[in-house]
Amino acid sequence: MSMSFELAIEVSEQYPFHKDSLNRIEQNPWVKNQWPLVYFIRNDNIKVAYVGESTNALSRIKNHLGNPQRCKLDTISIIGSDKFNKSATLDIESKLIQYIIAEGAYKLQNGNYGLINHNYYQQDLYKNLFKEVWNKLIERRIVTKSLAEIENSELFKYSPYKALNQDQYDSVLEILEGLTSKKYSRIFISGSAGTGKTILATYLIKLLNTNSDELQTDDFNEDELKEIEFVKNFRAKYPNAKIGLVVAMTSLRESLEHVFRMIPGLKPSMVINPSDTFKLREKYDLLVVDEAHRLRKYKNISWMGAFKKNNEKLGLDDTGTELDWIIANSKNQIFFYDSAQSVKPSDVDSERFNLLLNDDNSVCLELKSQMRVKGGNNYIQFVDDLLQVNRVEKDRYQDDKYELLFFDDFNVLRRELIKKENEFGLCRMIAGYSWPWVSNPKLNPTPHSGTTDIDLDGLSFKWNSTDKDWINSANAFNEVGCIHTTQGYDLNYAAVIFGKEIDYDKKSNTILIYPEKYFDLNGKKGVPDINVLKSYIINIYKTIMYRGIKGTYVYASNQGLRDYLKDHIVTYKNEFPFRILSDQDIKPYINCIPLIDISAAAGKFSDLQSHSELTWIEPPFSISAKKGYFVCKVVGESMNKIIPNGSYCLFKQDEGGSRNGKIVLVQSTSIKDPAFGSGYTVKEYNSKKVISDEGWKHESIVLKPLSTMDEYENIELSEDDLLNFKVVGVFDRVIA
Repeated sequence: MSMSFELAIEVSEQYPFHKDSLNRIEQNPWVKNQWPLVYFIRNDNIKVAYVGESTNALSRIKNHLGNPQRCKLDTISIIGSDKFNKSATLDIESKLIQYIIAEGAYKLQNGNYGLINHNYYQQDLYKNLFKEVWNKLIERRIVTKSLAEIENSELFKYSPYKALNQDQYDSVLEILEGLTSKKYSRIFISGSAGTGKTILATYLIKLLNTNSDELQTDDFNEDELKEIEFVKNFRAKYPNAKIGLVVAMTSLRESLEHVFRMIPGLKPSMVINPSDTFKLREKYDLLVVDEAHRLRKYKNISWMGAFKKNNEKLGLDDTGTELDWIIANSKNQIFFYDSAQSVKPSDVDSERFNLLLNDDNSVCLELKSQMRVKGGNNYIQFVDDLLQVNRVEKDRYQDDKYELLFFDDFNVLRRELIKKENEFGLCRMIAGYSWPWVSNPKLNPTPHSGTTDIDLDGLSFKWNSTDKDWINSANAFNEVGCIHTTQGYDLNYAAVIFGKEIDYDKKSNTILIYPEKYFDLNGKKGVPDINVLKSYIINIYKTIMYRGIKGTYVYASNQGLRDYLKDHIVTYKNEFPFRILSDQDIKPYINCIPLIDISAAAGKFSDLQSHSELTWIEPPFSISAKKGYFVCKVVGESMNKIIPNGSYCLFKQDEGGSRNGKIVLVQSTSIKDPAFGSGYTVKEYNSKKVISDEGWKHESIVLKPLSTMDEYENIELSEDDLLNFKVVGVFDRVIA
């Protein structure tokens, strides 16, 4: 029998955080009854805060008042509920720490020790608990950003305050024990994509840089006490520890520098590339190496001279690698490594890592829990079997928690991806190296504005315009990323494009590779064995297939691979997306909204509610039927940055007011838009007041296309045009 209950959350009045307020605080019902609760202490002037939980809050608050750091804070709020238990408050405390630090409004005095995801009895009944707590904090203007906005930020994704799963937390204790007991100087952490290697790396560095006054030992469990003891031992062993996070990949390194800039106790200078390990006069006490499989050797790189000089500093010949530099320039190392994500011949050979793994000074730990992909390890195994052609089952992949779909038409895929971007954000297109980078700003600093790289079913795109934090760059959604700008990153949805360099042969049941259609020159130069090149290319596609948290959309250029993928992945059905209501079922704007054919809509916008010739449709599940709403199909490429060709869009009838910067459906006899016929178009509305030479004031209106194609120009309306000009509707969203 399922159970449910109402969760009433209370965020108390704000008490002054001072000993004179203890009597008032003690009268709070949750404090008075020694009920499990969460508290939030802060100073809004200096934007510093502390989050805690306790079943004996008064005693804990008295302890805090004796802490010099905590005395910088001046206000405390109590968060309580009659349904709280110890596990629930631990869970909320952990989440509040994660989200508040990622929101960026406050710097937290909390250390990050003991942050772990808590599984507890009836946890599913509390699933909306934290959301309600956060909404209460927004109501009181303590925080401002939504949970979804925070979850898409890189500070949330890579924060050292991220709660660990049990798998990761056990690894932390083993790592700390290994570092402090002198058992090992070199620790390898293996794990496939999405097992939280980067999160664990940032967690460890923050933990080892924790201030001594943060290492309190009251009210903690056995594992937390053990963790703190290990940290104290490490700090005793290395009083002024020199610790660095080594990241070979430029894009990921820049993102982590930004994260370290925002975290108290960390500095962006702690995030370094392998060459930077030579800069200290003394050895680093500890180097933590993320994405260690991307460390490079002396092959197919653009900076051979500098690489050679670094080898010479250590007395190494051309066989020296970045792996050798790190070991030579540090006393201890932690390598986060996954050989299946090696994607170029410049990557250090796995044999070099294997030699180190068998060394007496080394130990290897494994992360197994899938933290990124909602499909879990089953999806990871499915992708591996699919691209290695090892699938035994012939049924197509299905998982209620993960949306994996194959698309025959890239126009349809793009349309669906735009909907996901509007709903969740952080949705991107990623492809293999099957197209030359014609628009590369380094090779062609002033490319023609219409230059594109990739053509798919009539749509044209550029490769990523930057290799530094491309995922979060301004125009990323309208560009296509590659392995080097996406490896190590999380997306909500990934659209994976299999290029012309990879195919499938049904007779031999094998993946085929066409080297002449693979355009990463440094990715194939000096690789005479096609099977070695094939392993790199398959690793690329596996790695980008692992980017999507909620889902992956797949498209293939070659027919053989297309047929193979469709045998194992459900194909998206591009059917009419709405249910048309019969006359007897129509209740205008109660259970339905009108579908308008723009090309034949002249005269139909004056009174949508009563027009008997309209087609009435049941709105999609996420939309309520409201007066003034209508749907129409938008065709053409003039707005393809926002609205894919052929999309059904929700509009609201224009009610006047400011329209600047909004996307609008307009009617004018002077407009000739072939997509809709004479008189209608969808564009971005821009207007301003203009004073003529004669001193007359009038309105100037420009309708701007938002297109990836240069052939679309602004529509500038003259004063005469305005006589027959009407804004019919304001765009809301793409819905199908």
